[in-house]
Amino acid sequence: MEIEREIAKELSKEIEDIHITILIGARQVGKTFLLRKIRDEAENKGLRIGFFDLEQPHVLGELNKTDEEVFDLLVNSFDVVFIDEFHYIKNISHILKAIYDSGKRIKIFASGSSSMEIHKHIKESLAGRKITYKIYPCSFNEIGQVIKDDPLNYYFVYGGLPGLVNLVDDEKRKMLLNDILQSYLLKDIKSLIKEENIRAFNNLLYLLAQYQGSIVATASLAREIGLTPKSIENYLEILSQTYVNFPLHSFSTNFGNELKKSKKYYLYDLGIRNTILKNFANLNSREDAGHMVESFVFLELNRHVSPETEIRFWRLKDGTEVDFIWIKNQKYYPIEVKTSCKIGDAPKGLKSFMNRYPKTEKAFVLCKDQEGESNYNGVPVIYRKWDFASNIPSAV
Repeated sequence: MEIEREIAKELSKEIEDIHITILIGARQVGKTFLLRKIRDEAENKGLRIGFFDLEQPHVLGELNKTDEEVFDLLVNSFDVVFIDEFHYIKNISHILKAIYDSGKRIKIFASGSSSMEIHKHIKESLAGRKITYKIYPCSFNEIGQVIKDDPLNYYFVYGGLPGLVNLVDDEKRKMLLNDILQSYLLKDIKSLIKEENIRAFNNLLYLLAQYQGSIVATASLAREIGLTPKSIENYLEILSQTYVNFPLHSFSTNFGNELKKSKKYYLYDLGIRNTILKNFANLNSREDAGHMVESFVFLELNRHVSPETEIRFWRLKDGTEVDFIWIKNQKYYPIEVKTSCKIGDAPKGLKSFMNRYPKTEKAFVLCKDQEGESNYNGVPVIYRKWDFASNIPSAV
């Protein structure tokens, strides 16, 4: 069964837009699937289509020509061009810029998995000519289209990578997850760091998975792995720029006892995290169940970050904390994640935050099975189940 991706409708509108449309995201999140879906729509409109999957050597060879030859091929043969993993083409930014500036109204869709490689090519030359979409693993709601038997537990164990959902054998799902992880290490990482540092990089991945949702200091990671803090910072940047790891920064204003420069980290998919930890146990039997639920909420929120929104966490030096602060147009919406809760009894961290920030618009408590509403000092406190997380951005 095919998953209907929520972003597909938005991308289909891009067929009529002259800007270059770029899809970026980690490997196996569905970029190629989306390109092919848009291709089918464009074909149904009677448009001439060129589709180039550059991870196929013979296809890459078709475009391994001079800039002028590639330009002539794309401009004279097609109305819509799709280039999967487009950064493999030398001088691609100059070619795309020339096509856009030619006024020929050739529509370009392109995808890539490594923004470090992409930025080498398009950082400045395509300014004002491109629209970029970040593609994430499937959301919980998308996975639920296919997985009908306890979809929440499936999501906690196997995550949201779309290639797993139609497999009926859990062992095959684990094997595919491991293959995706190894492919990332072999294809992306080996081209970015020295061979002798692969083991250290793997150790960093393991620690990030283990400490996911906890405050982590670069110096602490460096000591555990035996590298310099600068090396750790470089590796964290690689993980971020290949869309595998997301930093979450602390929120603070002018209060002296708020943590100001702390960070947490979240891997992009729960299934990949479990693969790194070699732990596919169900949520109910996990010692890290709290971190798993918190990670689930973060990943559901993170896909909705836009130019007007951001996510932070809030913590005082005495340990008082709010898991997430959703910020929209400089208005604050604290979110606390609990395995259990009692409606009307707002968590200590929420109360502390709202006391310090009385202009808080609305607060959320996400629990396993409680729903209701209350208020604290006039601020609405909304109690919902964990899977409500994806609805918060549209509810504020």
